[in-house]
Amino acid sequence: MSAVDGYALAFEGPAERRVVAAIPAGDAMTHALGGGECARIFTGAPIPAGADTVIMQEHVQRDGDRIVLQDPRLKCGANVRCQGEQMRAGEVVHDAGVPLDAPAIGLLASVGIKELEVVERPSVLVLCTGNEFVEEGEAPRPGDIFNSNGPMLHASLLPHAEEVGIATVADERHLLRDALGEARADLVVTTGGVSVGDHDIVRSVLEELGADIIIHRVAQKPGKPMLFAMLDGRPVFGLPGNPRAVMVLFWEYVLPLLKAMQGARDPWPKSELLPLSEGIEVKGGRAEFRAAHVEGGQVTLLADEGSHMLRSLVGVHALAYLPADRREWEAGEPVEVHYIPTQ
Repeated sequence: MSAVDGYALAFEGPAERRVVAAIPAGDAMTHALGGGECARIFTGAPIPAGADTVIMQEHVQRDGDRIVLQDPRLKCGANVRCQGEQMRAGEVVHDAGVPLDAPAIGLLASVGIKELEVVERPSVLVLCTGNEFVEEGEAPRPGDIFNSNGPMLHASLLPHAEEVGIATVADERHLLRDALGEARADLVVTTGGVSVGDHDIVRSVLEELGADIIIHRVAQKPGKPMLFAMLDGRPVFGLPGNPRAVMVLFWEYVLPLLKAMQGARDPWPKSELLPLSEGIEVKGGRAEFRAAHVEGGQVTLLADEGSHMLRSLVGVHALAYLPADRREWEAGEPVEVHYIPTQ
């Protein structure tokens, strides 16, 4: 197949000033080209018998029924698309468990595949629990806060979910019980109410509903109170209320589960070991996820902000994972870096 508009010919050596006779267009498909002959050809057309090379029309000079080749760089096989050069019989066009992006869809279409079986993106319901949120349309009162977790999770989930519902639920057992019991989404995410305070009722309400509590509390910073349960066959993440913890837990746990639900072969964040640009000493006995920038093959940790603060997560490249069994690193020592997905 020709890749350009031009002339098909049999390559016979350097093309500089070579004169070739042009076969009439009507005869090009029935006449096998011989030495010193060419045929007008257009992009996408099959190569005539006897031809193996196409020269672009702008690289020739036409003189009646003859052309003069003016490109000395012409090589055998130039501007020809060969059968099987992209895919051969028996090759896998696209692996299962790998997301379909635009190039993958184009590749499938190029080999005639119009339909294939895919996994539908799950629906997600986010329940932001608490009595402290500013009601829509009302001015904040002392002690009120704006709900940042809802919009943040909505934006994070949209590229990965078929439908995202966001609701706020007051810290009342019957209200939370109704909201969880009536949930029909494939995945439920709650924020707030998973610690040990008087208003932390998410676990006990889930247990009342017959949920199987798989995990409650993890030895990490931020996000220690995290809960994971199964309720009526669907997964439930109970995230703490602090926004920084919510975002880190989303990247490290919620998003991988969403990808796994869609059949992803490798749902975890992309990671690698990189040297620290500066030494670091951390306190406490928990593993930590620290905001980080990666530049020049090195990782720089950002300020260790509290779990309620989001500022250093804005525009961040990655999270550096600092395991609990080590508390000091010198400049140049490697740490595990988890890259934050772009969407």
